[in-house]
Amino acid sequence: MTRYSIDPFTSAVELAAAIRRKEVSPLEAADAYLERMDALDPRLNAYCHRADEDVRKAAAMAADAVVRAASPEELPPFHGVPLPIKDYLDVAGWPTTYGSAGADPTPAGVSAPVVRRFTDAGFVPLGKTTTSEFGSVAFTESEALGITRNPWDPDRSPGGSSSGAGAAVASGMAPIAHAADGGGSIRVPASCNGLVGLKPTRGLVTDATVRCEGMATDGAVTRTVADSAAVLDVLARHDPAAWWSPSPPRRPFADALTAAPPAGLRVGVLVEPPIAGMSVDPACLAAVDTALRALEAAGHHVVDTPLPLPPTDELIAAFTTIWNTAAAGVPLADPDRVEPHNRALREAARAVDSWAYAEAVQRTQRLSRCVVEAFVGSFDLLVTPTMACLPPPVGFWRADGDGDPLSPLRKSYPLAVFTSLFNVTGQPAISLPLHHDDATGLPVGVQLVAAPWQEDLLLRVARALELALPWAGRRPALS
Repeated sequence: MTRYSIDPFTSAVELAAAIRRKEVSPLEAADAYLERMDALDPRLNAYCHRADEDVRKAAAMAADAVVRAASPEELPPFHGVPLPIKDYLDVAGWPTTYGSAGADPTPAGVSAPVVRRFTDAGFVPLGKTTTSEFGSVAFTESEALGITRNPWDPDRSPGGSSSGAGAAVASGMAPIAHAADGGGSIRVPASCNGLVGLKPTRGLVTDATVRCEGMATDGAVTRTVADSAAVLDVLARHDPAAWWSPSPPRRPFADALTAAPPAGLRVGVLVEPPIAGMSVDPACLAAVDTALRALEAAGHHVVDTPLPLPPTDELIAAFTTIWNTAAAGVPLADPDRVEPHNRALREAARAVDSWAYAEAVQRTQRLSRCVVEAFVGSFDLLVTPTMACLPPPVGFWRADGDGDPLSPLRKSYPLAVFTSLFNVTGQPAISLPLHHDDATGLPVGVQLVAAPWQEDLLLRVARALELALPWAGRRPALS
């Protein structure tokens, strides 16, 4: 096998193709990323669990399979490609901390269904990435895992809660990374790190349980739209054991990228935060303008119809009643070591009786229906800032904390104010790195939202924007 010089910023689809062509072995790929982790992770802290021997063993088995295969078509689509798992899902033989010092450190006996889909597709698990405790805030600066930093500026946050996933891919410590999104935790780190982050439609990607009444889902952060489409084909499988699961997609999502770009779409715009009184950074507004100009140049029609939003207080009350239970079912060895803001959320959840919780679920579903019906009637696509702010400085959440344990959660609002609404409605949404702020040198994401089950449309538009406003050449200086 010819020695292949691995560009750590190669996309997962391209790396898989190189492995199929026997230009690089899975073991060489694993070693290349492990070496970058040695060099860069002491500063960035993207990984919270390394099991290099396990990684090399799995990569060696994948290399043997390449040699034995009669043809490349026998290999799964991502055979031998390394992929780290957010430390929120079980990987057999590895501990799962959920970002908490209070978690049970016992290694998992079996891998989560989402992890099994990754490995069935040929991915080699490449350690576990950092997350905020229970994924409840949009940054990782935890007692258990420490501070995760942004490769574009290590004095800034990479967002979260899939913090390590974003930092790992942006810095070239992984070609692609698992992420999970309950309020923006795929799209926020994508925006902060100059990546692509797709949150699928509610129910499209299933796991062992339905988390947060379906507001939370799994996915990945990637470098390219093609990677996002191909990995969605891996994850969006019909799951007869799930409480609900759609039929298989009519065609692979990757095929959507070879179709002609859609034409004449009705494009709505939302730049006013759903929380009254919150400002939006000018760089985030400039990013939206960049996207709108490109869409208009492609023949789409920007309409001035506003998206009717439910009353903020009613929506937040219903959302938080459900969100407070996000850590339900997490096995804890020492609940006293849970961080103050999550202890407060757990106490708030326990104070809500089952009748009030059921009412909140019903209210959330009604509010969601109103938004989605209005969306479908007015738009094919909605454009928003991904975040209302640039990646904040490390430690920002401590400023003026006034002793309130929920202060870290409130400090996350500007990062997730535009993303969390679409966890409630369940619509597919993607963050694209269409803008770069010259003043700070930081990437700025734009969020595109489509109607439920319209991932193919979203991916086709995203691919057209990727061609019109390419971002592949942007890399952080740290790399």
